[in-house]
Amino acid sequence: MSSKPATPKPTGGYAVGTRTFTVYNTRKDVLDTKGDSMRHVPARLYYPTAKDTTEGLVRARSMSRSEAAGIRKAFGIPLNYDKMEASGTNVSEAFTDAPFIADKKFPLIVFNHGYFSYIEGNSFLLIELASHGYFVLSVGHPYEGASADYDDGTYTLVDKSLANKMYHPFVGGVLAAYKLTRFKGTPAEQAELFEQFQNKYCTFIGARVDEWITDTDFAVEHAKKEFAQYIDLSCGIGISGHSQGGAVAYKACLTDPEYTCGINIDGGLFGDHNGMTMNKPFMQLSCTDNENVVTKGYLNHTKPAYKVLFRDMKHMGFADIKYAMKPGMTAGKLDADTAHKYTCRSFLAFFDCYLKKTSDKPELTSDGVITVTEFAPDK
Repeated sequence: MSSKPATPKPTGGYAVGTRTFTVYNTRKDVLDTKGDSMRHVPARLYYPTAKDTTEGLVRARSMSRSEAAGIRKAFGIPLNYDKMEASGTNVSEAFTDAPFIADKKFPLIVFNHGYFSYIEGNSFLLIELASHGYFVLSVGHPYEGASADYDDGTYTLVDKSLANKMYHPFVGGVLAAYKLTRFKGTPAEQAELFEQFQNKYCTFIGARVDEWITDTDFAVEHAKKEFAQYIDLSCGIGISGHSQGGAVAYKACLTDPEYTCGINIDGGLFGDHNGMTMNKPFMQLSCTDNENVVTKGYLNHTKPAYKVLFRDMKHMGFADIKYAMKPGMTAGKLDADTAHKYTCRSFLAFFDCYLKKTSDKPELTSDGVITVTEFAPDK
């Protein structure tokens, strides 16, 4: 186990509250192989609260027992939930049902987790954003998340068999993905190769992007209605996600005018984007392994596109679980605290610019950890 702290402290001026909700019976769930069930959409909200109102409040759990079971099932990671509970490490820096700040409104950022992850899977980042004055809505996806936990106490565990559909045929898809990540060419050539790859091997995962957007729409509409007096929509809504959730953010920005800017964290840009032009500012956070799967995001755009490339980083290094891993093959050599700091810094620079209008462009520069590239809009 890493010697790093389990929960990095938020650095913003607010304490953070959290609460959950479930949108029930949204539509028939096509992933239910045992019956004709309806799809429920779970969500967790992180929001600013005054620091002097949190005394005596209970901190939220970092993960539920069912989520720990789902992570074990999906990834074979032997999380000991009872040990986490007994040691006091299964707590977050967000307070359950903390009071809202009555006289202030805050911009809304929507977040989608990665495939087989869960709504608290990037909670350290989302809590940090909330502490700096954002409402952050994290959306869950039944069967494709480690566990989708509903407010009535029930849950839906991950369907691990879906992993076989991510690449089909599986072996050929894995080999093609490996070749794609190492292909040397222009962004346009890389984007074309990725399109050929997804059309041949990843039609299932590409189609699921649209289904996740539908999940997200239900959650966002509920949040806008229930928390209208606390959310500032004057500059639109920001959207982001890790991995598959990042692909959702990109497609949502392409197709829905309500989303005015977005960030993809290291996700291949799956989905049908044929004939579409990006008319929103968009940022890609990437590790070197996955540079080639996002290059279409630097083409066909009328607003600035940004690339933030992390050194010594792997795909899982962008999620909370990096704090439970030794640096290396899975999370990358970059230490967890540095990875977290730079991810948060990138998010705040981007969303402060486009949702709070604090600057003309994101105040983010290259250094020894990240390389920042801006792609000018197409003329």
